[in-house]
Amino acid sequence: MVSMLTRKLLRDLWGAKAQIITIAAVVASGMAAFCASLSTYESLGRMQTQYYEKTRFAHVFAAARRAPQALASRFVELAGVVDADTTLSFDAQLDMPGVIEPMVARLIALPKGGDGRGLRMNRLTLMHGRWLDPGNAHEVLVNQSFAKARGIELGAQLGVLMNGKRERLTVVGVVLSPEYVFSIQPGGGDEKSFGIFWMQHERLAAAFNMEGAFNRVTLRLSRGASEAAVIDALDRLLDPYGATGAFGRSEQLSHRAITQEINELRVFGLVLPSVFLGVAMFLLNVVLGRQIGTQRGQIAVLKALGCPDARIGLHYLLFVMVIVCLGLVCGLAAGLWLGQLLTGLYTQYFHFPVADYELKPYIVWMGTAASVIAALAAAWRALVKVVRLPPAEAMQPARPASFRATLMERLGLGAWMAPAVRLVLRDIERRPSRAVLSTVGIACAVAILISGTWWRDAIHYLIDVEIPLRERQDVSLALVEPASRSAIYDVWHLPGVLRAEGVRSAPVRLSHGHRSDRTELTGLPADGTLRQLLGQQGDPMAVPDHGVVLSHLLARRLAAVPGDWVRIEFLQGERRVHTLPVVALAYESMGLSAYMRRDALNRLLGEGDSISGARVRLDAAHREAFLQDIKATPRVAFAVELGPLMRNFRETSARNILVFTSVLSVLAGIIALGVVYNNARIALAERQWELASLRVLGFTRAQVSALLLGELGLELALALPLGWALGYALSWAMLQAITPETFEIPFIISPATYAWASVVILVAALISAWIVRRRVDRLDLVSALKVRE
Repeated sequence: MVSMLTRKLLRDLWGAKAQIITIAAVVASGMAAFCASLSTYESLGRMQTQYYEKTRFAHVFAAARRAPQALASRFVELAGVVDADTTLSFDAQLDMPGVIEPMVARLIALPKGGDGRGLRMNRLTLMHGRWLDPGNAHEVLVNQSFAKARGIELGAQLGVLMNGKRERLTVVGVVLSPEYVFSIQPGGGDEKSFGIFWMQHERLAAAFNMEGAFNRVTLRLSRGASEAAVIDALDRLLDPYGATGAFGRSEQLSHRAITQEINELRVFGLVLPSVFLGVAMFLLNVVLGRQIGTQRGQIAVLKALGCPDARIGLHYLLFVMVIVCLGLVCGLAAGLWLGQLLTGLYTQYFHFPVADYELKPYIVWMGTAASVIAALAAAWRALVKVVRLPPAEAMQPARPASFRATLMERLGLGAWMAPAVRLVLRDIERRPSRAVLSTVGIACAVAILISGTWWRDAIHYLIDVEIPLRERQDVSLALVEPASRSAIYDVWHLPGVLRAEGVRSAPVRLSHGHRSDRTELTGLPADGTLRQLLGQQGDPMAVPDHGVVLSHLLARRLAAVPGDWVRIEFLQGERRVHTLPVVALAYESMGLSAYMRRDALNRLLGEGDSISGARVRLDAAHREAFLQDIKATPRVAFAVELGPLMRNFRETSARNILVFTSVLSVLAGIIALGVVYNNARIALAERQWELASLRVLGFTRAQVSALLLGELGLELALALPLGWALGYALSWAMLQAITPETFEIPFIISPATYAWASVVILVAALISAWIVRRRVDRLDLVSALKVRE
């Protein structure tokens, strides 16, 4: 049999159904954001680990110019090494029918048989097509991201410039590799301009005269093995063969990129739901307080009839818990859907073989516990008030609030204010805490919107401002081998070249104190203009005559400042070691780079005035002719065109940001709708006698609505600038939590982002105002006036 209090609870819930739905929606938003972010983080991390184990992803990587195959047996003798594999890898120019812009093909040798599953480590996963036919030396496998970006079908014919000779290759399979889950080319390039191809070992070795030799080695280590010790031993073995320095998995480009991306989800999963729960606490506190305030008489009767205080308190606690449970159930369903969506998007972005999404129970329990604790904290004060309220006092109407002139009126400004304005200001001054909490709640919605959409401004700043200031070339060229400075004159004679500048790059290990990092030391010409170093304020900086310039990200990683001395160990040639002063810092958002004068770098290397690449400014009318000539130039290893690279980057980032922005816009709109609507609805319930009285006195519906909504309008006007400030602070805090060491996101928030956040909140407020205005129009004057009798 249903008890009296249970029936009362059901009636109360039905009577406040609109408010309950909006509060539950805020709780659901927080739960959805929490579950989706953390479950996606967990799922991607698990998928990454399982994929690495299944494909035996290597722990240590190294490259050399040419090492004898007989050396391979010595790698497994190193302490801590359980397996070793050697292969060949070369970068070459790629040509596809109908594609003008330059592309790079990384050619990797497969062992005899052409089956990528037979690799000792870094095994391939066949997604489409078949493995290589051992009898056909012109067949290749291609990585999925490049095939998808370029629309490559099975059987497609591609041209590759292999060691100065053009070869036609046929694509027979599309594969995934743990080394290229996220395909990044060190010299620049994206999934549209950088393709990875696997071919027969004998064919690749013959093309580059590498029979009986290798230039890449990968190692797997035993559990607990010292990676640093293995790297040192491996470097000693490869040192005579032009090694460029071994490195661990943490420095492998693909692994580093996806790990940093996955870790960002953990930050979003912890920060944003906290804001949602804070707003939900405020709404629950307001609604429960109002519910108790309007039911003083009912509480008094229940106490007079002998109902225990604990039972009455439990009744109102159940009122809160029903709202929270409704929000948790809806939030769990939304979080499950959103988590599957995000995991699917990231799986396509990273090109994992399968999207294996799982919502772990501990995430559900954590979100539920946080929501319940927040609800109890919000309801505690109101519940204590119910328990302590004596029956005799509860029988009497609540003490009316004290009415007095507002501060503005006491300052003599009341004559300048309309009566409606004075009424609004008086009501705010009577209950300042409610007005403050309402303002903060709306401001939190603004802050969430800003913190989720300002990334677009950062990307646009990078593409439209910083990169054009720094990178002034149209095309960057890399030579197969360093050449004398006279090679730059050959570039000058290519079609459409307006300016060409030779650069010299060398792999190095920089050390300062106990910190070190592998990077490239780039030598720039003294009179160069196509690669500009930038100071902290974005001002151009000349290449100094002596010493080395570090990017501020590299300097931060090495804990070095101008005036410090750094140790430079060259990882090629004679592996010379020098110590040079840091003379300046170059501020750039991407990469751990070091720079110096080209002639000074060549002196350190003990070489003549040589170059390893060039930057070129083109006449747009001759672009196609220049690129066609480059594809036929054997001395050029590969070329990167800046324009298409930036366009692809913009398109990819715009697509990803659009999904993220859309989700946050919906969630922030729910917060704004919940805060504004609940405040307006509660204000209507508390002031309906006053509003009905004004209607009887001749006020129109519009005038009465203006009195009710004027307070909300003022709170909204105060909440917007406060929300801008909170959004700025929240964005900065999140940026500090997720910024990786190799990439710094510019902290740029444009006026358009503030405007977009404001528009979303204003739309939510207008919807709330429209709903409340309809209720004012349908106000029963007779019933409302009887309430106070």
